[in-house]
Amino acid sequence: MYINIDDVLGKAIQLHTLDENEILYLLKTKDIKMLLSAADETRRKYVGDEVHLRALIEFSNYCKQNCLYCGLRRDNYHLKRYRIEPREIIESAQKARSYGYKTIVLQSGEDPYYTVEKMTEIISAVKDLDVALTLSIGEKTFEEYKAYRDSGADRYLLRVETTDEALYNKLDPGMSLKNRMRCIEDIEKLGYETGSGIIAGLPGQTLESIAKDILYLKSIPVDMAGIGPFIYHPDTPIKLELYSVSNDTGKKKENIRQKNSKDVFELSLRIMSILRLLMPGINIPATTAMETLDPQGRLTALQSGANVVMPNATETTYRKYYEIYPGKICLGGSPMHCRFCIENKIKSINRFVSTGKGFCRLIK
Repeated sequence: MYINIDDVLGKAIQLHTLDENEILYLLKTKDIKMLLSAADETRRKYVGDEVHLRALIEFSNYCKQNCLYCGLRRDNYHLKRYRIEPREIIESAQKARSYGYKTIVLQSGEDPYYTVEKMTEIISAVKDLDVALTLSIGEKTFEEYKAYRDSGADRYLLRVETTDEALYNKLDPGMSLKNRMRCIEDIEKLGYETGSGIIAGLPGQTLESIAKDILYLKSIPVDMAGIGPFIYHPDTPIKLELYSVSNDTGKKKENIRQKNSKDVFELSLRIMSILRLLMPGINIPATTAMETLDPQGRLTALQSGANVVMPNATETTYRKYYEIYPGKICLGGSPMHCRFCIENKIKSINRFVSTGKGFCRLIK
């Protein structure tokens, strides 16, 4: 059956639903400006022009998992590891609160050092600051998730990464998609605002699998959807094509580099925009990785359906070692500088920073 951009966008805007073929059409359409514009208008209608800032504290880069695409993977012996002790984590949260943040995001690799006792101590202390608290610390048992929720955690972010089981098993050795989905179900059952998402542009990923990913996120339904573009890390087993590039002297040399960063950035925008159309009231971040791929990446995302930014509030001493992917922006700025730098950028596109805690307005 013939479909066109006006019909598909009209259905998405009015009914907030699409089938797999219609999603696939939007992932392929050449009329990307129409898609991004429709998402921006939907964002404005349902969540307004305010942008929610979340202070991101990356408190450990140790990880017991060995995902092939991640710089924090267990077998990356080139990475300098660090852990921040609970008292210093709490002090970082206190500083972030003093800069005006109303949400703190605590993120780490899957590090067994932080026991339930340590984490509940941290959670309780941070909640005493009168902030919303988001955790992003990986796969846990139901009992662990419950302990964190009972201690005051409001939100939990756990990307499914991909719902393509064969691809998941290939890229995440020793893990299982079934357990990943079980974790997300547990988080939702316990009353957290549930955040999930995918990585766009993974080697071996297809548009068909991405369409299924989008439908999965809507089925939960998530309260926050984070789309992370895949950025190649040279200290991981992912193999990319060798090709010639020029160095500073003009001589050719063989190097490994991600050639299609523009395509991955555009794909991330498409996915994010479709999610805004299908779930108009959720929170969608303009991720730091988008600005790693494009100098205006976060602003472009904010004009394509996003309404959240997570500036880095990790102390500068540790920042460069939280290297999921290389080339991260804002490694040298202080947490206070990052806070007010992003506010100025937000104002430059006639948006404003929210004064609230930014809970979801999910339209179910």
